[in-house]
Amino acid sequence: MSARIVVLTGAGVSAESGIPTFRAVDGLWEEHRIEDVATPEGFARNPALVQEFYDQRRRAARAAEPNPAHRALAELEEATGGDVLIVTQNVDDLHERAGSRRVIHMHGELASALCTRCGAHVPWSEDLADGPPCPRCGASALRPDIVWFGEMVYGLDEIYEAVETCEQLWVIGTSGNVSPASTLHALARAVGAKTALLNLEAHEDTSLFDEVVLGPASVVVPAYVRRELERASG
Repeated sequence: MSARIVVLTGAGVSAESGIPTFRAVDGLWEEHRIEDVATPEGFARNPALVQEFYDQRRRAARAAEPNPAHRALAELEEATGGDVLIVTQNVDDLHERAGSRRVIHMHGELASALCTRCGAHVPWSEDLADGPPCPRCGASALRPDIVWFGEMVYGLDEIYEAVETCEQLWVIGTSGNVSPASTLHALARAVGAKTALLNLEAHEDTSLFDEVVLGPASVVVPAYVRRELERASG
C-alpha cells in the first residue's frame, strides 16, 4: 500500500466532534481504570462492564459528526486522486463519513465486532452487551473489535510500507507517545520524507519534524490542506 502523503491522526482530530480523548490526566478513562476496560484481562474479569462501556462509546460515535479537519483530509484525498493514506489511532468512523476511502484503523473500530470463537471481523452498529450471535459461526462470542493494551495493532506491515515510500508524513492530533505510532515520524524522516506536526500542543521533542503548526485541528488542518493543494498546483 503506497501514498504520496501519509497522515497519522489521533484523538485530537475527533475531540472537536465531541468524542472524548483517550485518557485524562488522572489516568482514568471516563471514570474507569484502563486496566478494567482496555485489556484482555479486564474483559475476562468483567465482560459485561467492558461490553457496556464500548456500547456507550459506539452510540456516542454514531451521534458525532465529522468536523472540518475530517472533511479537509477527505478533500485532499479526492484532489490528489487518492494519493493519501490515513492511518488513524481513532476507533470512530468519522474519517469515512467525511468521505475518506483509504483509512487504516490501527487500534480497531467501534463499527466492527470480533468473534472470539471463529476470529471473524464483522461490521457492527448495535450493542454487544446482550450477547448477539456471530453472523459467521453463530456463537455468542462477539467482543469489541478494539486493539487493547497487550494486543498487536492492525495493519502494521501496510503502515510501515506506506511510510517507507511516502513523500510526506503529517502527524495530527496525537501526543506521539504510544508505540508503534510514535516511531512513524522517525521512519519517515529516515527515508527522506517531509514531516509535519499539526497539533494543539507541541511534542516534547519536535526535532524530527520539518514543520510544526499548533492549534485546533479544525482550524490548522483545513489551512494546511489548502496550502498543500496550492503548492501542488503551482
